[in-house]
Amino acid sequence: MTSHLYRFFPDLEKKTITAPAGSVADILRAVEQLSPGFTDYVLDEHGALRRHVLISVNKSIVVDRKTLSDRVPEGGTVYIFQSLTGG
Repeated sequence: MTSHLYRFFPDLEKKTITAPAGSVADILRAVEQLSPGFTDYVLDEHGALRRHVLISVNKSIVVDRKTLSDRVPEGGTVYIFQSLTGG
């Protein structure tokens, strides 16, 4: 995760989160169990990724931003990025 997210979820900092292989949605539910409110921060009211959040599985950006069905293989790594905007 980007360091900006740790400001809001300090209990996740320096923690390796291990979850069974599954969809990106499954992985986010596992993170939510560890840190309630996390999915509210990265997902919109419809359960889709918020506009300024990117997730990649290993080295590939998630394609399905609406239902988060992209698969995370056993031993895969999920990266969560929140881009900051402004001017």
